[in-house]
Amino acid sequence: MDLGSRDAFERMGTLGIEEEFYIVDEAGRPTAGIDDLVYGSDPPEPLIDRLDHELFQFTIETQTPLIERPADAADALTTVREALVEHAADHGYRIAAAGLHPTAKWRELDHATKERYRAQLDRIQYPQHRNTTAGLHVHVGVDDADKATWIANHLRWYLPPILALSANSPFWNGFDTGLASARAKIFENLPNTGIPTAFEDFDAYRRFERRMVETGSINDRGELWYDVRPHTGHGTVEVRTPDAQADPDRVLAIAEYVHALVLDLAERYDDGERLASLRREFLDENKWRATRYGHDAAFVTRSGDDTVSLGSFVDRECDRLGVDGIRDVFDAPSGAATQRRLLDEDGADALREFLLLP
Repeated sequence: MDLGSRDAFERMGTLGIEEEFYIVDEAGRPTAGIDDLVYGSDPPEPLIDRLDHELFQFTIETQTPLIERPADAADALTTVREALVEHAADHGYRIAAAGLHPTAKWRELDHATKERYRAQLDRIQYPQHRNTTAGLHVHVGVDDADKATWIANHLRWYLPPILALSANSPFWNGFDTGLASARAKIFENLPNTGIPTAFEDFDAYRRFERRMVETGSINDRGELWYDVRPHTGHGTVEVRTPDAQADPDRVLAIAEYVHALVLDLAERYDDGERLASLRREFLDENKWRATRYGHDAAFVTRSGDDTVSLGSFVDRECDRLGVDGIRDVFDAPSGAATQRRLLDEDGADALREFLLLP
């Protein structure tokens, strides 16, 4: 049983970015393409061992190589994305990105035949059958397993604002959900998702992983799909809460913030700082606010006594951590708002075009 170990946590501050995308035709409509792009041909060098598919035959995932310095993130992300777009074009496809594809109808789309996904479909049934979601995952290396667990615990309060900044999925199955991130709710219908409870230390987390496998609740540790987790294979803290993005600058801004936040919390851990405990109900309330309102959300503060707007949160965090990207993300119209405007003013063709990677 491969459950990872403490030994994986050995490097501090490395960065990795995983992105889930949609394979679409020339008009931006979802189409099955993994047989050609994943199984039927060799990908270009930047994608070797960094390309996989997800549950549906129109979903595909890329991973950047290990990024040693955050300053190199833009080049790494651009290289992988350009290689994917070129690989897709060579087979007559294009690539789109959003938390949910606005016109994809899950009943009309085929699932992947990979045994892992067939087992999930059989066990989870309806919630997994309709799971056309696409997310953005950011990994930050941490040099101690207990530190990584502590960081993941305290990152939980920051996850709803990160989701709100990324909110890019108002449409699902062809209709407007009224949400800024419908992906968050669709994905939370699966087991082992959402904001997790806190773990006392790494051993507690690893015992939980083991018990979930041994009781048949999951088939492998990768099926713990929480919004944040200490990744016991990569030796990272993995943040999984954002919607996928077509705009690489938004991806880089979110990655920059997550990286800075992890480093800040690591310093607090090393200094022996004690942070206030977080009431789970307020965490869930804040995630709901992010899901529903996106950029317009206000969040219950850590004390539970007040609320803070997303704009105020962004200003404070940029000043505190010395980052700028999320301020640009907040100042621009959200992905959800832009999608709604395009559909209303220019129609579905313009909306699908907006989601395409160049």
